[in-house]
Amino acid sequence: MIDFCNRYHYNEGNKRSEKVGETMLTEERHRIILDLLKEKDAIKIQDIVDATNASESTIRRDLTQLEQEKFLKRVHGGASKLQGKLKELSVSEKSSKSLHEKQIIGQYAASLVEDGDCIYLDAGTTTLSLIDHLPEKDIVVVTNGLTHVEALLQKGIKTYMIGGYVKPVTRAMVGSGALDSIRQYRFDKAFMGANGVHAQYGFTTPDPEEAQVKRMAIELSREAMFLADDSKFGEIAFSKIVDLDKAMIITNTIEEEHDTAMKNQTTIKVVKT
Repeated sequence: MIDFCNRYHYNEGNKRSEKVGETMLTEERHRIILDLLKEKDAIKIQDIVDATNASESTIRRDLTQLEQEKFLKRVHGGASKLQGKLKELSVSEKSSKSLHEKQIIGQYAASLVEDGDCIYLDAGTTTLSLIDHLPEKDIVVVTNGLTHVEALLQKGIKTYMIGGYVKPVTRAMVGSGALDSIRQYRFDKAFMGANGVHAQYGFTTPDPEEAQVKRMAIELSREAMFLADDSKFGEIAFSKIVDLDKAMIITNTIEEEHDTAMKNQTTIKVVKT
């Protein structure tokens, strides 16, 4: 009886110790994961497994928790740093990223344009990729994207440029002049860009003035679509544009976690590569 009791208390003590150890181990794994992300912009699950000696399923749970706590963003096969709320790449910097993904998204979006449509084309490199694939139909395009105008004219498309202040970084027309100008129009379809697409915080962009123009374009359009490659999911920029239910999403791929969180709020069209 004594041996049994001793073993019982010993085992119970061990269990308590293991539970404490598991909690400490989780915190330690999280610290290692975040330290790895300080060294690299993106890390693979296997890198974390090697660094922590934890199972892949454990690491996936860790990444899910850290994403929910807004420390990182889940990406295919691993995790990446969240962009700063105000961080905004220039047109030239954006142009070199996700080229193939932007092309297939743009090609599908262009296929939705019908004869007689009046469309709004938001500034941005993903929306710019749509122009190459626009059909030879009787359409009218209104845009706030300075970089879009030459490509539209080369295609022989009737084009209107809204007024306003030219934002140097994105080459977008913004401000009160842009809002006054865009109110003159009504659109069948609006093709939009965003820096962040999040289940809870909706579509976001770093600049409040640019967010206002985007929001107005959506309000003036019969239907709106955000063209967003998979790097935008889970990101949260400074200024909210609209909630997810205000527009559909066209993308190249989406992680299951994001798809599950968003599918009841909006339509997501995944274009196969």
